[in-house]
Amino acid sequence: MAGRKRHSAEDIVRKLRRADELTAAGRTMEEVAAELEVSAPTLYNWRRQYGGLDGDSAKELKDLREQNSRLKRLLAEAELEKDALREVAKGKILSPAVARRAVDMLIDTMKLSQRLACKAVGLNRSTYQRRPIAQTPADPDADLRAWLRRYATQHPLHGFRRAWAALRHDEGRQVNKKKVHRLWMDEGLQVRIYHPRKRVGINSVPQIAADAPKVVWAIDFQYDSTVDGKAIKIASMIDEHTRQSMLHIVERSITADRLVTHLQQAFDECGGPPQVLRMDNGPEFISDALQDFCRNKVGLIYIPPGTPWNNGHIESFNNRLRRECLNRNHWTNLREARVVIGDFKEDHNHRHRHSALGYLTPAEYGAQCTHTHQPVGCEIEPSTPRL
Repeated sequence: MAGRKRHSAEDIVRKLRRADELTAAGRTMEEVAAELEVSAPTLYNWRRQYGGLDGDSAKELKDLREQNSRLKRLLAEAELEKDALREVAKGKILSPAVARRAVDMLIDTMKLSQRLACKAVGLNRSTYQRRPIAQTPADPDADLRAWLRRYATQHPLHGFRRAWAALRHDEGRQVNKKKVHRLWMDEGLQVRIYHPRKRVGINSVPQIAADAPKVVWAIDFQYDSTVDGKAIKIASMIDEHTRQSMLHIVERSITADRLVTHLQQAFDECGGPPQVLRMDNGPEFISDALQDFCRNKVGLIYIPPGTPWNNGHIESFNNRLRRECLNRNHWTNLREARVVIGDFKEDHNHRHRHSALGYLTPAEYGAQCTHTHQPVGCEIEPSTPRL
């Protein structure tokens, strides 16, 4: 009669697992058997009976384990790729430069590998690893890029067209406007300015076309202040045809009499008055002093109240003066404001290249302009009686 078994099936399984650990640690079969307090043949028989695997089954199990590990790795990568896509899916990635920045972000923030980050973004690894020529010493446009950066620093509110005009006419460089635009965008120098929707007003007075110099001069006021909070009033006037600045008044207060005095000086300097002054309905403009001064000398056109777009040329000039001069400076006293604003208007006349003038300065255009005013009449034919 066979005696009772010394080890149960659970004990044998535990000892076999322990034997595997010891074997993996480099122990020999005899050392393993001695530690488990069994003989080597017994351990062999247990492995054959309870391991339940022959050579082919063990190989198949190994393959299954490798496939399972690979599937787990692919699943983990897929989950990481989903997380990466959530990070960069704010908008379409349309250029390699933007894709490179997205890959760098994923590597830095999510600690992804370069391979997985490029796969998530959809960028080839060779494209990511190849440095753009603009970032190498061999960049042929390095000098032009440096000039554009300096120009943007000096004129932070100018766009690429103004930079191209300065390159073409002031620097004498024959450079394509599209190339300047591309480099301007590459350097991140574009200026985002909000343009409100244009409103259409109904003008209650007939418009006169400024088809020649000294036909229509537009005048307007704007305000600023010194550091002590005291107001500064600025009067500006431009020729709508040549875009030249014709008037420079910077005072604490500008009365109608002072305005008339400066207008007379401007008329004398330009060889006579224009045909028309265009203005809004401010108290200085509708004053008796200005009415008497302009009577039988120059016509007056008042835009309808609340419609500054009907005086667009001077509004555009005031906008440039505000953004490029007033907003960039603070005035300690009135004299400083007079000097700096006067220099800006002088620079506008002799340095600012206007696209509507073929990128000539207002002074250059005014000196060579030969246009003459062509009055446009409108005759109403008498109605003929119906038969």
